[in-house]
Amino acid sequence: MTPERRNKLLKVLQQRQANLTVVMENVQDPHNISAVMRTCDAVGIQDIYILNTKIPRHKKFGAKSSSSAAKWLTVHQFDDLDACITALRQQYKTILTTHLSSDAISLHEIDFTQSIALVFGNEHEGVSDALRRKADGNFIIPQMGIIQSLNISVACAVTIYEAMRQKKNAGHYANPSLSIERTDSLMNEWGFEENEK
Repeated sequence: MTPERRNKLLKVLQQRQANLTVVMENVQDPHNISAVMRTCDAVGIQDIYILNTKIPRHKKFGAKSSSSAAKWLTVHQFDDLDACITALRQQYKTILTTHLSSDAISLHEIDFTQSIALVFGNEHEGVSDALRRKADGNFIIPQMGIIQSLNISVACAVTIYEAMRQKKNAGHYANPSLSIERTDSLMNEWGFEENEK
């Protein structure tokens, strides 16, 4: 790996946001998953969670739509809801799900300077009742049209770009949030990926 490439990777890691993650529950289309991955990489999310309780694990994700983003992310896959929630609770203070309900808050009311996990559900059924019962609340993306829903990859992009806006204004991207040990580990992992090309 050239010094220039190493510096670029290190700069990316120094802007990764350890207190923000995306959870995808039973998302069927691998291209939706890979599109979300690409956006997560773009805003500095390192860890993402994929929960499959109703569908089998995907063998691979749509590489074309992710531009190979999967290899730069840490993907945690679960097929047990409780195990997934336990893992999230160890890392994130709040879990919010996308769900149109009377108690849902607007996306713009969320304080993204806090530690938070955002859950996006199945393309047809949304987030499951079981997962929503274990979350801390629901949020909606304000919309003015007749169709009150967005494709999951679009909904995720809108949401985490709002998170990025808030975090950038709060100076979160100016200071590394990954530990030195985690940064070193990912640099080694990414260096291996580079050598595999």
